[in-house]
Amino acid sequence: MRLAVPGLPGALTLLGTAMLLSAFAVLIIAGLLGIFKIIIRSALDYFSSKQRVQRRLWFVQARQDQVKRLFYFKVRQIKYFNELSRKRLLKLNNRKHIRSLSKAIGKDLLSIKAKLPGTTYQQLQQDHARYRSRQDVEALLTLQQKISTLV
Repeated sequence: MRLAVPGLPGALTLLGTAMLLSAFAVLIIAGLLGIFKIIIRSALDYFSSKQRVQRRLWFVQARQDQVKRLFYFKVRQIKYFNELSRKRLLKLNNRKHIRSLSKAIGKDLLSIKAKLPGTTYQQLQQDHARYRSRQDVEALLTLQQKISTLV
């Protein structure tokens, strides 16, 4: 009994608990320091001149790609609008030519009215009106040739 110390188990339990808690605290502090060190190193690496140049290069390349795509679509848009304009002008030009051809046919019909029988003249006038309303250039040309052969 003399060798037994009554407070020794309580003191050793308290010492073990304190050591365990301090080990966990050191582990947590070491982890936090490691994370902080990684964050600082990443921030320094991010703002380094090498990384700035690399990001600037990527930005310029992305901008060039964007300009190339924009140029391609602008060219397509210009071609589309030019084609629409060309078709519109072609249609207007065809109408103008059809109108002048129709006037010439009308004058030719009037000039040979006296030489033709009434039914033939009426048939030619009906053909002329039908072809003009259909905007049929080939038919108008053949009608004009037909009228010129009748003269």
